[in-house]
Amino acid sequence: MADPSSYRPAPGSIPDSPGVYRFSDAGGRVIYVGKAKNLRARLSSYFQDLVNLHPRTQTMVTTAAKVDWTVVANEVESLQLEYSWIKEYDPRFNVKYRDDKSYPWLAITLNEEYPRVMVGRGPKKKGVRYFGPYSHAWAIRETVDLLLRVFPMRSCSKGVFNRHRQIGRPCLLGYIGKCAAPCTGQVSQEEHLKIVEDFSAFLSGQTSTYVRRLEKEMRAAAAELEYEKAAKIRDDLSALDKALAKNAVVLGDGTDTDVIALSEDPLEVAVQIFYVRGGRIRGQRGWIADKADGDATTADLVERFIQQTYAGETSDAIPREILVPRLPAGEAALIEWLSELRGSRVAIRVPQRGDKKDLMATVERNALQTLTMHKTKRASDLTTRNLALEEIQAALDLPEAPLRMECYDVSNLQGTEVVASMVVFEDGLPRKSEYRRFVIKGVDGQNDVASIAEVLTRRFKRMLEDRADIPAGEDPTAYLVDPETGRAKKFAYTPGLVVVDGGPPQVAAARQAMDELGLGDIPVVGLAKRLEEVWLPDDEDPVIFSRTSEGLYLLQRLRDEAHRFAITHHRNRRSKSMVESVLDEVPGLGDVRRKTLLKHFGSLKKLRQASIDQVAELPGFGRRTAESVVLAVNSAATQADTGRAPSVNTATGEILDDDVPELSGAPDGDRTGRTEN
Repeated sequence: MADPSSYRPAPGSIPDSPGVYRFSDAGGRVIYVGKAKNLRARLSSYFQDLVNLHPRTQTMVTTAAKVDWTVVANEVESLQLEYSWIKEYDPRFNVKYRDDKSYPWLAITLNEEYPRVMVGRGPKKKGVRYFGPYSHAWAIRETVDLLLRVFPMRSCSKGVFNRHRQIGRPCLLGYIGKCAAPCTGQVSQEEHLKIVEDFSAFLSGQTSTYVRRLEKEMRAAAAELEYEKAAKIRDDLSALDKALAKNAVVLGDGTDTDVIALSEDPLEVAVQIFYVRGGRIRGQRGWIADKADGDATTADLVERFIQQTYAGETSDAIPREILVPRLPAGEAALIEWLSELRGSRVAIRVPQRGDKKDLMATVERNALQTLTMHKTKRASDLTTRNLALEEIQAALDLPEAPLRMECYDVSNLQGTEVVASMVVFEDGLPRKSEYRRFVIKGVDGQNDVASIAEVLTRRFKRMLEDRADIPAGEDPTAYLVDPETGRAKKFAYTPGLVVVDGGPPQVAAARQAMDELGLGDIPVVGLAKRLEEVWLPDDEDPVIFSRTSEGLYLLQRLRDEAHRFAITHHRNRRSKSMVESVLDEVPGLGDVRRKTLLKHFGSLKKLRQASIDQVAELPGFGRRTAESVVLAVNSAATQADTGRAPSVNTATGEILDDDVPELSGAPDGDRTGRTEN
């Protein structure tokens, strides 16, 4: 922690002109950019007594080791320069705006004399019936606007309601037929409650009953020659059709189902549940929970979730079917218990195909997004991040908080296609532009320890090479940033902490590699997966963080990100290797055309999905060669699973075998980071 007085500019050296200033840390990294009408007055405010500064400003000025500025002609230029510098340096103390809105609910205030319908966010209140949550507030308002034509219940605020009650005239909604105007006594309290009940029943999924009732009333009105009444009911039915169209059918059999999906990591689990009634999604809920038991399997988590969710529920809240990602351990007992609560048979299933499997995939994506958003929101809080860095500094006895942390992980398949990843967190947030991927060359077989040593040696040799050109005593900022692009040079910055995925062997190898390069002052630790233990070099016992520690949470996120990045790189390389091995069997296909296929399709899965015409469109390919490629790729996949080759329609390029399985090719490549060969 620096003393601001150590780098305070000399009295009279700061001009009183407009300009832009920047604070940099000891490593030359710009951490804050600001502009001022009067540079002298603005910068002087940073060097007053620390007690008088905001805590966030205190952290900034004590982290900085230098301040400089650029004088400009006017405020417009200062604004432009400030924007350019913020974009160029991405300072960690400049505000980054993020949307932190909660999901909206559709609420009916049953606790009021004349209940109202409204859209709201935040925690639920007693005496209010909620529907949702929904993804977008505008979608709810559109639906409500359509339904108010059929169910003209109150939707105004308490102030508007009382004002029109006093003046004895309804509001605009009352005049256009979208409110029954209970404020002026046009309907009684009982009549208005009946409208509210119909509205709630319709939103609950009881649509067909009400639609049939309206159709019956429309025919009766027409039979009695009440054509205006029949026309109004017809228009109401049209409005209901539009409202129903906004809530599309997801299950064609019209069943009542709850779909549950989980996304988990070693410390937390995100749960999403979609409520499907009559084949339509009627609601959605999500939870984030700590995994108190680190050994709990997905099946155990599903079982506990079902127990806690349905305990004490009424029979109508329990569906006939519950779809889960894994069958719970006590499946039979759970089914019996739920069947007793419902009063009829309840099934618990894992969807295998069709619409239900597709819906499960959608819920799983929502669960993953919820967990990601939770981590991002937690990590985006500056106070929490500072606390995490301080905890890491104290627990590992570091000289200063590790503002830049790098984590390394190795991935391989039985010793083949060995790759490694390097991910960077700055100020507790991912710095994806500085991620790197490595192809391990000097290690034979499955040897994570030697692979870690090779990666760190290559990474820090590059750092020493980048720093070799900096003259002694010069400001490193100008040399560590590419003057043409404004970006940091590869491996230019020194990390405050190096983390490797593993235990004592990996940590010892990492420490030795860095000591051999003369970088013994850079701290190195290892994070073991099973018990989340942090290992220091030469220590017999690990450092144990509290499970609620923000420091452990940050280290775990760093390690998981490195693992994800390494796995993605490994899958991409393995997929390309599979493509190359299959294409070797195609007669007359040389290196140039193989590279063309690899560059265009990227993976075996995408190549298998291509038709003959799509392959033939590539430069250097004729139709006969395209037919050979399509047949070879699909033949290899089919023979691996069925022992026979497929039939190909040479006119269309389609595979004629209906039971050809689809290979699990690599996902779309992670385009973040660079591969260091």
